[in-house]
Amino acid sequence: MARKTFISYKYNEAQSIRDAILKSLGEDAVYYTGETSSSPSLTDLSTQHIRNKLGDMIFGTTVTIVVVSPNMIQSKWIDWEIEYSLRQYSRGERASSTNGIVGVIAKYNGGYDWIVGQNTYMDGCKSRSISNSFLYPIITGNRYNGNPPKYSCPTCKSVNILEGSYVSLIEQDDFLADPDKYIENAYEKSQRLSEFDIVRTR
Repeated sequence: MARKTFISYKYNEAQSIRDAILKSLGEDAVYYTGETSSSPSLTDLSTQHIRNKLGDMIFGTTVTIVVVSPNMIQSKWIDWEIEYSLRQYSRGERASSTNGIVGVIAKYNGGYDWIVGQNTYMDGCKSRSISNSFLYPIITGNRYNGNPPKYSCPTCKSVNILEGSYVSLIEQDDFLADPDKYIENAYEKSQRLSEFDIVRTR
């Protein structure tokens, strides 16, 4: 089922990935409410005016897609967009619920090793490790926060990639191959907020 989406990304680093995500959505791209190449520039506006414009785009969406790129944390807007997506707001008689959030890890220099590593446990299980140095605290705070925890392996306690974190991080190639799978997973978790210890502020 199509969901209203907002894509949060660092413009000068991940615009092509934003475009690839929209292309992968096919006909469902009509439900995307964020900026496009034809959107008016916000660069000359005041901070409060930009927040209002971004809030207008996010309000009423149900899933926020965050492009995780090498210099993402240099953006002064992405963490605010995530915070806004996680809160519940009312405008007049309309209310906005907490968005599901999925992170798309950008492919850089042909791979993901700029942020993704691998752990090998005593029992032979292997799992991904993610370098938090490239992530905002509001993302790391919503990782591995299932309550109770959800493991892929109960022995080594490796956390399930899709169900063990409110904000799942998915490699770009995997996301583009099946965006509906990951968008729907994010949305479904937003309907089960009590199963996660949500961090809502930066």
